[in-house]
Amino acid sequence: MDALLAALADPARWRLVSLLAERPRPVGVLAQLAQARQPQTTKHLQTLERAGVVTSERTGQRRVYALTPGPLRDLAAALSALADTAEQAGGPHATYDRYQRGLDAERHAATEPGWADERSFTFHRSLTGHPEDVWRHLTEADLLVHWWTPEDLRVSELVFEARPGGRIVQEYRDAEDTDGSHPVVGRAEGVVDEARPGERLAYRLSPLLPDGRPAFTAHVELSLGPAGSGSDLDVHWRITDSTIDSADFIAGIEIGFGQSLDKLATVLAANPHHTHSTDTSTDTRSMT
Repeated sequence: MDALLAALADPARWRLVSLLAERPRPVGVLAQLAQARQPQTTKHLQTLERAGVVTSERTGQRRVYALTPGPLRDLAAALSALADTAEQAGGPHATYDRYQRGLDAERHAATEPGWADERSFTFHRSLTGHPEDVWRHLTEADLLVHWWTPEDLRVSELVFEARPGGRIVQEYRDAEDTDGSHPVVGRAEGVVDEARPGERLAYRLSPLLPDGRPAFTAHVELSLGPAGSGSDLDVHWRITDSTIDSADFIAGIEIGFGQSLDKLATVLAANPHHTHSTDTSTDTRSMT
C-alpha cells in the first residue's frame, strides 16, 4: 500500500493512470498524450509497474501498458474504511467537532474578565457500588487516576487530600504520551471545602494558564446517596473568577467532565467492590 500511495502521489504518474484507465496504450502514445518526454514517461510507468498498478507487454516494436484495477480497488476500500471510522456516530471525531463548535462560541463570548461567572453545569450518574465504594473512587488518588480525565487524556500527577482545607493538584497529559516526553496538556490546583464520607464532597479547582495564572475557579459539589443496589451521584459546577483566556477550558467542561464520569461508571461496573486502600488522603505523584 505504501508503494502504491507513493507512486500515485506524483501528478505525472496520476495522469498516466488516468490515461490507462481509458484503455491500454503504448509508451509513445502515453508520452504524447501526457505532453512529456518518452524517457521520463517510461520511468514513471516503471515506478507504477513496481507498485503493482500497471502491467506491460512487448508487442512487436512497442511496449504496451495496461492498468491493473485490483490495487486501486483495495486502496479505495481502505480510504472508505478510514472515512467511515472518522464519521462514526458519537465517536472521537464527532466529540471533537462538538467541542470546536462550543469553543468558537465561548471565544466569541469571552470579551472581558468575569464573562462566564456564575455559569453552571450539572451532571447525574447512576453508579454501580454502594456510596462508600464510590466515595473512595472520588477521593483516593490511586483510584481517581483511573477516571479523572476525559478519554484522550491521562493523569500524570495527582494530589487529593480529602479533608477540609486539603490540597488538590491535578496534572494531565495526552493519553498516548506514555513516557511523558511531550509537554503537559494542563494543570489545575485547588482546595477541599467539605468532605462527608459517602455523602458530600465540595472543592474549588482552578485550571492554570501557561503563565501560571488561574483561568477560572470551579466550585464543584458532589452529592452521593444510595439508589437500590447502587448509588446516585449528582455533580454541580459553578464558575467564578473567569478570565478572558478561560474560554478554551470552559468550552470543554460539559464534554470533558461528562466523559470522566462515564469512565468512573465503567470502572465501578467492572469492579464494584474494589478494596485497594482505606486511606482517604492519598498523594500520588509523577505518574507516567
